[in-house]
Amino acid sequence: MQDFRAPWWQPGGHVQTIWSALYARRQQRRHAVRWQRRRWETPDGDFIDLDFSLPMALPQAPTLVLFHGLEGSSASHYAVALAQVCADRGWQLVVPHFRGCSGEPNRLPRAYHSGDADELDWILRRLRHGSGGDLLAMGVSLGGNALALWAGRQREAAREVVRAAAVVCAPLDLVAAGRQLGQGLNRRIYTRMFLRTLVPKALAKWERSPGLFDRDALLRARDLHAFDDIFTGPVHGFADADDYWRRASAKPWLGQVAVPLLLLNARNDPFVPAASLPTRAQVSPAVQLWQPRHGGHVGFSSGAWPAHVLAMPRAVTAWLAQWLAPAQDIKE
Repeated sequence: MQDFRAPWWQPGGHVQTIWSALYARRQQRRHAVRWQRRRWETPDGDFIDLDFSLPMALPQAPTLVLFHGLEGSSASHYAVALAQVCADRGWQLVVPHFRGCSGEPNRLPRAYHSGDADELDWILRRLRHGSGGDLLAMGVSLGGNALALWAGRQREAAREVVRAAAVVCAPLDLVAAGRQLGQGLNRRIYTRMFLRTLVPKALAKWERSPGLFDRDALLRARDLHAFDDIFTGPVHGFADADDYWRRASAKPWLGQVAVPLLLLNARNDPFVPAASLPTRAQVSPAVQLWQPRHGGHVGFSSGAWPAHVLAMPRAVTAWLAQWLAPAQDIKE
């Protein structure tokens, strides 16, 4: 992926982002991806829903855990494409839905956020305990920052849970990415798209817990900074948006990572300024950086018209496979 190039008819990061999400093929087979849903009760009295790809893999096969992005799910284009790639390899794919993202509101006032490393730790350790094969992890965008933060905070302990991890298009510097999303075309397209679902979810929580936040201020929110300042930050234990973005950013922790970790970021990602991406000097020897010029935000579509989005999951799973026990990588 270091040399990835988008098709000539996809100029720029915006086109590469939007085309991949809406129009590019997610599978090369005719049958649709199928999932088996399981519900876990959380230690704090809430629940999360996890989707396991079907058909189920062999008991000793590797399991790949995918943490989705902001307002994502197992229906996201990258999750569907990854399900096919995992099936080709004989791996089990599991998509845990962050609270409120599985199609049903969660019970508690809290939702989810970019720094939810404790939630990821609980999920990964429970899956590790129940898995007969090696466990791998992958995070996309918001889920990627949370996974990288988990790896940095866990240090050597992460190696007891997963063999390796990969992070795709994560805003590892939330301050820089937040500012980027609040400007120009990003504000008019992506910010509006996110707020279209985030605001109603937050308002539904206010109805169940009146006074949880300033409802009138939330109705006036026009960017993610305002939304995080009113809802995400205070509800999840941060002072405000700036405090949340600073404390939840994974970038300062990358030098502490001990588990093999791949960081894939396109340098034309509309969400993530190239200048904010980590350098070799800012990460530990366990971290590998892939920073191709093309790809957009979780785009990476390639091939003949209308293109497909299988190149990224194929490349990432190939990188992850090198860290498996020799008998566990069932060939494509």
